[in-house]
Amino acid sequence: MLLFFAGIKSNAQLDKPPIVITGIVTDSITDEPLSFVSINCGPTYTSGALTDSAGMFKITTADSVNELRVSSLGYQTAFFPVEPGMNQYIEIKLHPLSQQLNAVVVKAKRRYRNRGNPAVELIQKVIENKSRNRPESSNYLQYQRYQKMSFSFDNLKDELTNSKLLRPFRFILENTDTTILPGRSLIPVFLKETLSDFYFRKKPYAKKELIEAEKLVRFDEYINRRSVASSANYLYEDINIYDNNINFLTNQFLSPIASLAPTFYKFFIRDTVVIEGTKCVKLNFEPRNKTDLLFEGDLYITLDSSYAVKKVNMTVNKSINLNWVRSVSIVQEFGKSDTISGWRLSNDNVGGDFGITKESLGIYGQRISLYRNYKVTPPSGDTVFNGLSQVYLPGSETKVEDYWENNRFKPLKPSEHNAYVYMDSLKRMPQFRNDMRVINTISADFVKANWFEFGPFSTFYSYNPIEGSRLKFGGRTTFMFSKKLNFDGYLAYGFNDNKYKYTIGSTYSFTKRTIYEFPVKSIRASYVYDIRIPGEELDFAQSDNALLSFKRGSNDKMYYDRIYRIEHLNEFENHFSYNIAYEVNRSSPTGNLYFNNNNYLQFTNTTHYIDVSKASLTLRYAPHERFFQGSLYRTPFTNKYPVLQLDYAVSSKAIGSHYDFQTLKLNIYKRFYLSVFGYSDVTLEGGKVFGRVPYLLLNIHNANQTYEYQPLSYNLMNFLEFVSDQYASLNIDHCFNGFFLNKIPLLKKLNFRELVSFKALYGNLSSTNNPVDHPDLFKFPTNALGEPLTYTLDKMPYIEVGVGVSNILRLFRVQYVQRLTYLSHPNISKEGIRLGVKFDF
Repeated sequence: MLLFFAGIKSNAQLDKPPIVITGIVTDSITDEPLSFVSINCGPTYTSGALTDSAGMFKITTADSVNELRVSSLGYQTAFFPVEPGMNQYIEIKLHPLSQQLNAVVVKAKRRYRNRGNPAVELIQKVIENKSRNRPESSNYLQYQRYQKMSFSFDNLKDELTNSKLLRPFRFILENTDTTILPGRSLIPVFLKETLSDFYFRKKPYAKKELIEAEKLVRFDEYINRRSVASSANYLYEDINIYDNNINFLTNQFLSPIASLAPTFYKFFIRDTVVIEGTKCVKLNFEPRNKTDLLFEGDLYITLDSSYAVKKVNMTVNKSINLNWVRSVSIVQEFGKSDTISGWRLSNDNVGGDFGITKESLGIYGQRISLYRNYKVTPPSGDTVFNGLSQVYLPGSETKVEDYWENNRFKPLKPSEHNAYVYMDSLKRMPQFRNDMRVINTISADFVKANWFEFGPFSTFYSYNPIEGSRLKFGGRTTFMFSKKLNFDGYLAYGFNDNKYKYTIGSTYSFTKRTIYEFPVKSIRASYVYDIRIPGEELDFAQSDNALLSFKRGSNDKMYYDRIYRIEHLNEFENHFSYNIAYEVNRSSPTGNLYFNNNNYLQFTNTTHYIDVSKASLTLRYAPHERFFQGSLYRTPFTNKYPVLQLDYAVSSKAIGSHYDFQTLKLNIYKRFYLSVFGYSDVTLEGGKVFGRVPYLLLNIHNANQTYEYQPLSYNLMNFLEFVSDQYASLNIDHCFNGFFLNKIPLLKKLNFRELVSFKALYGNLSSTNNPVDHPDLFKFPTNALGEPLTYTLDKMPYIEVGVGVSNILRLFRVQYVQRLTYLSHPNISKEGIRLGVKFDF
């Protein structure tokens, strides 16, 4: 019975019509209407509204309301009675804290508080309505975009412009633009325009850009234009103010309308303004701590029920630890479309002034994006989302000038028009071509001679205990020889072992692009005879680099590899790729490395080489990956998406191998952005060897005996110290971006950034591959006293940790590394200092 009556009561409440309470709030002394006064009602005062610029408010509620709580900064909080269950109009007068007014004004700057702050209450409303105001709130979205990206010389001194060195290029220096940076003349040297159609789908998530037209200043002989565009887009990623975190200049900034924004930002109401006929509140925001990676500027919030961002004008605080950046400007404007409801991005202007010092020569980069023709209807067939997320339509790069004059959303400035003409003239000047060859040689490590280039020069000389002094000469053909066919090779000689080493290879591209341009579809055949160190894999460096010749400890166990290899690489537009390869490899030990079945002092049963013939498959998936194509390496730009790679190989006696075995390895990498607390690079890896093989074919874990810090190597592990046939590893490198050091008065001027690292490796060696249990397997290496130098990981994981600082002179990192386990092994380093180069903004 009680439940019955409770049900009746509940249904009665549900059927009860809501009441509407309207009114005005004014100052009790001046009778002036008060904006952004907080009106709350309900049992816990959680419902309510803010007054508008005229002091008016409106509350619609089904709750039983007896009174209103009215509060505003600088006024006494008051409670006003309400007639229950009735629509009504109320005039409310608030009494200022007159006797304490001066104290409140003074203390407001010192003791900023969120509680009772109408600016914070307003930003909370913006946060609550983000989901319906963000551009991706629709299931589908289409629009057109015109984008202009430019780079200009900034702060070019008169003595430099008048120098003999630049006298031949004076016509370029006279093409200035004084309208962008007040008091400075900019000289455009690069310009790129694109016209695109964009498509967005919420479920399943997909984005597509169809580039209808592209025009740019081209230096194809010296600069990979796709790499320049990719680099610029990475620095100036699309900024979505509605995201909690915004990637900008390779860092992550907390958005001023993020869920946690009131914790890290201060907000102040400055004014009410009208922008394009829309009433807005001008809301100023600034970091609570000036050294955190945060923005500062103004938000313009619409004075309607949407609480949308009409405009944002922001920059970065000059006190933050940001390299090379002299100033930043980000302006976004939102407008309403005739075809869809809500506010959509209409104008996006991002600019940055970069230089070594405030008064030095700099580069000003700017990206302007204009949007129009928004639609929320689905495209004709979801096939538009298939394939590459960015596609150049046929003829997009050959549009004539008339097309651009008729289709640009905004006309070019005279200096921008001239940039196309002047840069084209510049490329034909002999002096410019010679200067660019010198710059290209220094930066690329190669010297180009038309269809062939020699290098890399950093490997011309190196040293190791087996070869002694080593000289190496090499090179490769360029795209001037052929875009589809490439030849490369080198010849090296060691003065201690008196042996020549060499490589020759050829790669053929199945596309019209070169073998370096994504997506690559190629086949390669190569032959290599060279010396190797077991377990050395360097990141973006060659082992015979002259600077890596200096190594700690003993480095006298190496082997000669003679490899015939053929492989096919196929990259897809969605950044999935596979590599199929077949290779025949003969490995011969040298130095103090032996393939024997007895101890170190007896070599009556010694094998002179191992033959392995194997087929392999590598699968890699790196969603939304972008990269810079260098001369030797294609360097990926890190993003928030994981990178997965699976490697599988099979070897069989049936195809000439000495052993039957299979190997499997899975590697997962991801960068985790932690907003103002920096970011963590995390790598998980596991592998297994199936079959019975000697130690050289096991997992020889990646050691580093150089003094350069290698993020993916064990920096205090000796070469060939650990082997296993199954393992799992965890590698964490975290950069705090100066979160702590920037708060210490004497240190913050140095702009150092804190680093911590943790590396753990756990594995084991099954009885199948343990030479103790199988005398026919090669014995692990030992020293002259018969002490073992190679071990298994059965007892405990190998662990090393590190702490350090980066951004020393804006480029270098110094890391203290300590080894925590297996400290009784002979000839190890328990701790050490490692150096490295780390470029970040």
